[in-house]
Amino acid sequence: MPPAPTAQRKAEPQPAGRGKGPAASVKRAAPPPEPAPKPASRSLSLSELAQMYPDTFKRYGPTNKRQVALTFDDAPDAKYTPQVLDVLKAHKVKATFFLVGHRATLHPELVKRMVREGHAIGNHSYNHPNFAKLSLESFTQQIEQTQNILKPLIGYSPRLIRPPYGEIKQEQLEWAAARHMMVVNWNVDSNDWKQLDADHVSANILTHAGPGAIVLQHSGGGVGQDLSGTVKALPGIIQKLRSYGLNLVTVPELLGIPKEN
Repeated sequence: MPPAPTAQRKAEPQPAGRGKGPAASVKRAAPPPEPAPKPASRSLSLSELAQMYPDTFKRYGPTNKRQVALTFDDAPDAKYTPQVLDVLKAHKVKATFFLVGHRATLHPELVKRMVREGHAIGNHSYNHPNFAKLSLESFTQQIEQTQNILKPLIGYSPRLIRPPYGEIKQEQLEWAAARHMMVVNWNVDSNDWKQLDADHVSANILTHAGPGAIVLQHSGGGVGQDLSGTVKALPGIIQKLRSYGLNLVTVPELLGIPKEN
């Protein structure tokens, strides 16, 4: 009986570029070039942001009205805030105070006094960080925490935000715009935080203030900070601005907007 035929084994194909013969000459295709990395987006300047968001980011008011807004940051504190309030009351001036949330919890009676005496209130963060260095989430927490502190004390949620150091980012402005809030900086800086004397504080304001001006001063200081120059200069500043025919108003009055959100 003849032996059974042996099954023929099918030759396995050799991978390209390996083994003998023509396949050895096959070359692997070159990978496509990787796309060039996109350049990092440039942060917009404050001037550019003001141009892009004219209804949300303000540095001054209308110049066709003879009005000026005096504003005071970093309140309240137990030393300088009452002195500033006393001067404003004596001269029948309504100003705008941008309050730090954690300080408002320490001096709620001063916050209530501001409202009682007709001043406008704005949000100046919870603990005074530089917004430009914060994520959107951290920025939101700073604003909302302070809103929650201020509303029971003043009876409304402030519409106005003033960023510490005047710094803010585009995404933060967009967040504020979506909630109908307004970011307010200034165009006249007293530089009183440098602990200047009354003459220098006055000169820094009176040299530059005109119709539509938003003036930056401080009524709360850091540990050991001397703001006595602000307090001493204030009566003369008020009298001089009025002698120029300028009316002293709150920021909401200057901008023609509600004080509450």
